[in-house]
Amino acid sequence: MSWDEVVALLHTRVRLLDGVVFSGGEPTVQASLGDAIAEVRELGFRIGLHTGGPNPARLAEVLPLVDWVGFDVKAPFADYERITHVAGSGERALTSLRALVASGVPFEVRTTVHPDLLGDEDLERLSIELAEEGVTRWAVQAYRPDGAREGLRDARLYESGVPESVRARFAEFVFRAG
Repeated sequence: MSWDEVVALLHTRVRLLDGVVFSGGEPTVQASLGDAIAEVRELGFRIGLHTGGPNPARLAEVLPLVDWVGFDVKAPFADYERITHVAGSGERALTSLRALVASGVPFEVRTTVHPDLLGDEDLERLSIELAEEGVTRWAVQAYRPDGAREGLRDARLYESGVPESVRARFAEFVFRAG
């Protein structure tokens, strides 16, 4: 759909829907994200944003326009490159997280656990980092193989649960079992 088609559809949904979530791929890579959010907000919709924080400047630009953020954290920040294969990704994600926490916008941090990529020690370290950054709601999600890249499809699901020491660091902790 073109953006004009999306806006036309949203016009037909005014007073029928409460909000619109910008997600899919990574919305902060879109230079026009702020303008798009502002346009949708003008229609009266509340705004949600799903991001992994790879573009801290754009995230900071749109934070005043959003009502809620789902923030994906892949791993302990020093280990990001092992997961993303993108240089500097951990530093950018941490910068974005800090901006989000400072903004006062309600948010949830979530981490999807693939058992071959993140173990209990990783979750322990990540929980410490997140708590130190001021995160109060963390959702750990079990990996689901549907649509995964080759080599990850046949991995076992994260079955061991989450250690109590990890859970206890957060006012709100959620485990989503896939």
